[in-house]
Amino acid sequence: MGFRDELYIDVKPEEFRSKCLELHKKLSSPVMMYFAVDERKEKGSFAVYCAFLDAADKRWAFVRMYLPQDGPAFESVSKDIFSASLFEREIREMFGIEPRGNPDLRRLNLHEEVWPEGFYPLRKDFTPPERARKAEGSYKFRKVEGEGIFEVPVGPVHAGIIGPGHFRFSAAGEPIINLEARLGFTHRGVEKIFEGMPSAGSAEAVCFSERVSGDSAFAYSTAYCSAVEKIYGIRVPERAQYIRAIFLELERMYNHANDIGGMALDVGFSFPNAFASVVKEKILALNEKMSGSRYLKGVNTVGGVNRDLSGSERMALADSLAGISKDLEELKAMLKSSISFMDRVDKTGILKKKTAADLGIVGLAARASGIPMDLRNTFPGVYAAANFNLIKEEEGDVLARLNLRLREASESARLIKEFVRIMNQGDTSPAKKIEPAAGCGIGHAEGWRGPVLFWIKTGASGRIERCKIVDPSFHNWQGLCFAVLGNIIPDFPLCNKSFDLSYPGNDL
Repeated sequence: MGFRDELYIDVKPEEFRSKCLELHKKLSSPVMMYFAVDERKEKGSFAVYCAFLDAADKRWAFVRMYLPQDGPAFESVSKDIFSASLFEREIREMFGIEPRGNPDLRRLNLHEEVWPEGFYPLRKDFTPPERARKAEGSYKFRKVEGEGIFEVPVGPVHAGIIGPGHFRFSAAGEPIINLEARLGFTHRGVEKIFEGMPSAGSAEAVCFSERVSGDSAFAYSTAYCSAVEKIYGIRVPERAQYIRAIFLELERMYNHANDIGGMALDVGFSFPNAFASVVKEKILALNEKMSGSRYLKGVNTVGGVNRDLSGSERMALADSLAGISKDLEELKAMLKSSISFMDRVDKTGILKKKTAADLGIVGLAARASGIPMDLRNTFPGVYAAANFNLIKEEEGDVLARLNLRLREASESARLIKEFVRIMNQGDTSPAKKIEPAAGCGIGHAEGWRGPVLFWIKTGASGRIERCKIVDPSFHNWQGLCFAVLGNIIPDFPLCNKSFDLSYPGNDL
């Protein structure tokens, strides 16, 4: 059952783990999504879904099981598939469903210090704990012991404007021998809020999707809209698909420019950072000129886009991109000509290909370690007409992640020029009235960090019954923790910026 690019496989609870392991090996895919749905009112049970990417057949493969409402539990998948671990911890704390055998059941978002036991917010009958009720417990960091080992705690409050995250370093002298990240400090109950929306197709819901993770606003709204469009049976006009692709690449370009400058700044190379800030500002100004929003908000709507591009705007876009591409080449030359900068980024923060695959790393970080994963390649759509080139590096170090950004920014500029050249005249919104429908489906977009995923279930009125979101950062924080091993603590900011993961995208 499901849409053409979705396969749902129903199994008994005792078969769930073995089926997931079979697909993981067969498809060479990490666990891409893994979540529960409270269906006690309709079916008297909880449903649990585990999704893999079938790149060969260009579809999503879901393994689904139903668990009894009393004492729900299942055998942990994470004993065999590491990328399932965080998802199982999330299922346990949000639904009270026990993944038996999971070696790590510490909480992710509902921190032990402030959230009492027995309250599961994604259950339909959830009642919040009383404000005055005292929570007990504390987070147990892994302790590395031995002669000469010392711990360095950093965060969760940081100097500057970055989000909150606690990093616990264990070091023997200068080299890092263990890093553990504790996140969840910006948990806002995003998925629960979506359940309160009047309709999945409403402007309110689309607007909210843009605000989940602000630097990926357009990727989020694109993924959200594509999920609802599947369920409602809406065909997005081709011209709207091209406009979405153009803005998705502009979002990629300004973020890549920002990160390139950030990596320079983290080694004290301030001039390239200033120059990269100018490049970013040019792209943000271009975004506002093309869409009315520097961060591309208000463009997407269910069924199409709210903004068309006139002939003069397309010409201005092409002209601006020519100048921006020239600036990016100058920025690249500036960085590559500095021996001291190259010495800091080369062979620093290495994430090996096998480690990345074992951890289930996705998106930009995966491609920098030699894993050719990109949803623009798996589900090309209009990208096929522009001859999309999947870009990857092999070394997996900071330099590889820098080079990947430089090359992807160049490819994005080329793609936009091709989209402008080949897009035809036509409508940008569906011809017929949008009618709500019941169903479920996955929407996706290859954001600048990696795949942004929305799985949505709606009722007959179009109201959202369940919304599951996965940001690439949820997969990739563990990659950062492994990449820094053997490096010195002063190189952590550089390694961290080379991944540039999202706190709000992780802490949903």
